[in-house]
Amino acid sequence: MTPKTYLITGGTAGIGYATAKSLSKQGHSVVITGRNAEKIEKTVREIHGDVIGILCDSAKHEDTTGLGDAPELQGMKLDGVVLNAGVYFPNQFGETTLDQFSQTFDVNFRAPFFSLQSLLPRLNDQCSVVMVSSLVVNKAFADSSLYSASKMALEGFVSTLNVDLAARDIRINSVRPGVTATEIQGKAGMTKETLSELREAMTATALGRILEASDIVPSIEFLLSDASLGMRSAAIDIDAGFGL
Repeated sequence: MTPKTYLITGGTAGIGYATAKSLSKQGHSVVITGRNAEKIEKTVREIHGDVIGILCDSAKHEDTTGLGDAPELQGMKLDGVVLNAGVYFPNQFGETTLDQFSQTFDVNFRAPFFSLQSLLPRLNDQCSVVMVSSLVVNKAFADSSLYSASKMALEGFVSTLNVDLAARDIRINSVRPGVTATEIQGKAGMTKETLSELREAMTATALGRILEASDIVPSIEFLLSDASLGMRSAAIDIDAGFGL
């Protein structure tokens, strides 16, 4: 195996953390981003290996547009990028505020758009970019109109990106996790009761349990690997059989 270099946004928790840990364990170099310096340092210590962290708040436009110029990336070329950072705020359509709208689209769509734009000079030819989308793009969940729309926007520009970056043989694909046991629901302000009900409902799938972050990692790693060289604009559903 030839060691490669990967960058993962939102790499201090959940799917991003699990992916960074797995790639590092395989001997790859990993760059993670996060918005909390202490969490970044803690994550780097926990993962060990060739891992560095960059302070980058996906909610701040200046952070994402400046990501490619970060001192930690100087002289570095990336073989893969996982655009994972995201937020989820449960919202009833009739009560949705402009602030909620802006926060959701700023992090879930604007941030990956401009982060990738900023990173273009750092990407090797044949680089693989993986967008972490969501099951909500093709399955309806109550109080998720903003989140769903933001993830649809994320997937919506993938096909055009593949055309725009075809000359460099850069490929962009997506994964669509179902409800996964990560911090995002707690950060969304869900009560313990609501979160418990959601997770209990998600056990009624063919898999018979709620997804863990580690369940999502193999699909991300497949899309990062040379095994996916022929794939463009693919979206892999990892939904535990929800809705069968």
